[in-house]
Amino acid sequence: MTDHATQQVIVRASPEHCFDVVTDFDSYLQWASDLKEVSVLERDAEGRATKVAFRAAAFGRSTSYTLQYDYSKAPKEVSWNEIEGDLTSRLDGAYIFNPTQDGDTEVTYNLLAELKVPIPVFVKRRAESKIIGTALRNLKSRVESS
Repeated sequence: MTDHATQQVIVRASPEHCFDVVTDFDSYLQWASDLKEVSVLERDAEGRATKVAFRAAAFGRSTSYTLQYDYSKAPKEVSWNEIEGDLTSRLDGAYIFNPTQDGDTEVTYNLLAELKVPIPVFVKRRAESKIIGTALRNLKSRVESS
C-alpha cells in the first residue's frame, strides 16, 4: 500500500534560503535529528547533490535508503525518488517553497511511502506524520537560525 502525506509550515526566510538549506546535504547531520549518516554519492555539473545515501532511525531500528534528486523546478521545488531502500520500496517526495505576502515562505513537504513489510495502517500513518513533522520542525529551526 502506497500512502501520500503532506504537511506545511511557515518559515521566516526567503524561498531561496529554504532551498539552500534543504539541498545542503553535507550539513544535514547538524540539524536533521533522525539521520545518523548522509553521503553524497553523485553531483551534477552545478555541484548539486543528485544521488544521496541516508541511514536514519525508523521504527525502533536503523534504515538505509538512497534517493535521486531532481532540480528541474529549482529553486521553487526539490523532489526525489528512492532508488534503493532496505525497509521501503518507495520513498518519493518533494519540498515546495512558496513565498507568502509577509516575505516568509510556506514550505510544503510531500511524501509518498511504501514499505516492504506490511504494518497496520494506523502505525504507518503515525510514522509518516512523525517523519514529516520532525523534518519540518528541524528545517524551520535550522533556516531561522542561519
